[in-house]
Amino acid sequence: MRVLLLSGLLATSAWADAKVVLFPAVGTTAQVTVSGRVLKHASTGGSTTISRNLRRLTTSNWEGAAVQVLFAGKTATVKSGHDGNFEATFAAEGKPFEVGVAMVNASVKGAEPGVATVDVLSNDAPFFVVSDFDDTLAVTDVVNKGSLINNALLKDEMSQPLVEGMPAFYRCLKEGKAARPGFALVSGSPVQYVGRVASFLKRHDFPLFGLYLRDFGPNTLSGYKQPIIRALLKALPQKVVLVGDSGEHDPEVYGQIRDEFPGRVVAVYIRDAGNSGVATRFKDMVLFKHPSEAARDAAGKGLLTKACADAAFPPVAPPAPAPAADAGQRPER
Repeated sequence: MRVLLLSGLLATSAWADAKVVLFPAVGTTAQVTVSGRVLKHASTGGSTTISRNLRRLTTSNWEGAAVQVLFAGKTATVKSGHDGNFEATFAAEGKPFEVGVAMVNASVKGAEPGVATVDVLSNDAPFFVVSDFDDTLAVTDVVNKGSLINNALLKDEMSQPLVEGMPAFYRCLKEGKAARPGFALVSGSPVQYVGRVASFLKRHDFPLFGLYLRDFGPNTLSGYKQPIIRALLKALPQKVVLVGDSGEHDPEVYGQIRDEFPGRVVAVYIRDAGNSGVATRFKDMVLFKHPSEAARDAAGKGLLTKACADAAFPPVAPPAPAPAADAGQRPER
């Protein structure tokens, strides 16, 4: 019965022709690196949330495809790897890349082309933000395996709950700067969910993100965040704000990055999502229950303005004291 159900969910009619998927990226005026994946048979959707998610996870990859990538008038031709992934780096020669949001395109003969954003940061940007996704921006309940599977397969960008207050916190980190900070999402969510994650972020009015998700497989169950964050810190000259949660390994990963790049990490914010009983995990980090706590700490560090924090998270006035009893009135019994 289960085999028949799965066969129905993954029916041949669920697949379309080949497609190039490009991932949004963050770059500098000197160099931009973009990545993507070539799908041999792209998913066409599905009638239910679980069928759409399963089809995303089981799309077949195109190995050895010749990918032509175009950015800022420059062209690079690369080959897709065994998992369909590809990467292209563009160096500005003579004239720097223009600061702001630019578009990158990628094409493969016989496949639907891909397009994505590249957020080119000014060298004067005060910092950039590296953020986790699950239980940091979206409620996934990773510490509860039953809830994790439910959120991974039975939820989508429309139904997965938001961690309330996080969009406002991130907008405050972005606003009020002469040069705008950038945002990079480094997450254990599978790369097949890049469209789902991007739609979730847009729906909830987060700032524009570069998306760096996990290449889903048995060899990427751990240690997948550090190489991506290291590459970002080597590519971007700004200092970094790290934001994650306590449910799994973000405190340990961020602590390791802080040790490897002394002076580059200006703040670490960890949302309390469980497994927070050992205080030593959060040494010199801010553990917060609600984003308002992180925002007020960030205001104190000069990472955002107090005015923005107060507007996003209005201070709660203390309750008015009870009126004093009339001295001549006898208390009720």
